[in-house]
Amino acid sequence: MSLRLVIVGRPNVGKSTLFNRLAGRKLAIVHDQPGVTRDRREGHGRFGNIDLSLVDTAGFETAKMGIEADMRTQTLEAVEQADVCLFVIDARGGLVPLDETFAALLRRSGRPVVIAANKAEGNQEWPGVLEGYALGFGEPVAISAEHNQGMEELFDALMAVWGEEEDDDETADEAGDAPLRIAVVGRPNAGKSTLINSLIGESRLITGPEAGVTRDSISVDWTWDGQSVRLADTAGMRKKAKVQDGLEKLSVNDSLHAIRFAEVVVVVVDAQIAFDKQDLQIADLAEREGRAVVVVVTKWDLIAEKQKKLAALKSSLMYALPQMRGIPMVALSSMSGRGLEKLMPAILTVYKDWNALIKTRDLNDWLRHRVESHPPPALQGRRIKPRYLTQTKTRPPTFVLICSRAKYLPTSYKRFLINGLRDDFDLSATPIRLVVKPGKNPYVDGSRGGQEDKKKR
Repeated sequence: MSLRLVIVGRPNVGKSTLFNRLAGRKLAIVHDQPGVTRDRREGHGRFGNIDLSLVDTAGFETAKMGIEADMRTQTLEAVEQADVCLFVIDARGGLVPLDETFAALLRRSGRPVVIAANKAEGNQEWPGVLEGYALGFGEPVAISAEHNQGMEELFDALMAVWGEEEDDDETADEAGDAPLRIAVVGRPNAGKSTLINSLIGESRLITGPEAGVTRDSISVDWTWDGQSVRLADTAGMRKKAKVQDGLEKLSVNDSLHAIRFAEVVVVVVDAQIAFDKQDLQIADLAEREGRAVVVVVTKWDLIAEKQKKLAALKSSLMYALPQMRGIPMVALSSMSGRGLEKLMPAILTVYKDWNALIKTRDLNDWLRHRVESHPPPALQGRRIKPRYLTQTKTRPPTFVLICSRAKYLPTSYKRFLINGLRDDFDLSATPIRLVVKPGKNPYVDGSRGGQEDKKKR
């Protein structure tokens, strides 16, 4: 059984806390400040014998303009797609006019509704539980999402309204391939949410001219040319010294989490102020985490001399981050869609390189020719001898080099080998890791049979 459960209610009643509780892990940012959640966030969980497809929504507002109006639109769209709406009210504070306004909208939607009176810790008779009857959705369920109380009663209430709504068709959807996980990151107001909306062809994420509209990482499932994709929109990351607010720290941590669990990271930069120190630090972070990286230059329609500007940007990136030499750079305009068709092919190219696996025989043939043409330097009259190269893992490609006097191999020669791997095996679009290890010496560590045989003779 699978249930699409949409959690709704006014701001600061504990919707995101309940979402995390039902998901079984902390997916949504929780903070005392009202209005933290803006875009609807989706996740999965297991509740009893029910597989949950969870949707956390923004706190319902009545504003008709601005971000609050966009948040309201997102919430109502989620309600239209729900199997059951879980309407959360505040058990302590009781009902307010905004609860009654939203209840009227839910009645018009025709969706099954369960009332959850949250923050009802202990056995106390909280006013909101009794007042919840007035909304006309049956008996409110007293719960405490923070303290995991009332969950059994909530399960029974969900089954009571959904049991008759369940489809008779028992056939489960066939499990497809795991989606390609893409994190879209960058400074505030670089155009990350607008880019995702343009890619999927709908206004799924709230956008606006002001910085900081997105506060937590929102995953959006999408299909491109038969490929399942999960796009993660992240909060803009400012310089560390400027991040003082507690909520912004949570947002940045959520963005870092999205980078670590992504397969491809799309670094979005504003064409007019591209590659300042923060842009470069974000790109460098993605590379150090071992993610495949694509750089997207947005707002390209505002640039006059496009070819000259693009050449300058590529030169700046290569100079500032030489370890990312060869990563694709896509210039586009999210508003007009110009250049957008180049993005997914670039992402799939770096993803392929990120998963590349090279035969050991080919690597050692390459190593022999490389060393013959450009041997490593001699130290104290003794030459360093690379002996063996093998690939130990992918995602990103990681190689182990066995050589004599390993700790003395210069960093410059490691870069020489890494750049050679990029050029000769067409791995220009992925991070490469090279680990240098010493070979085993047969005359140490107890393996001295040769010396002992000579003494016996």
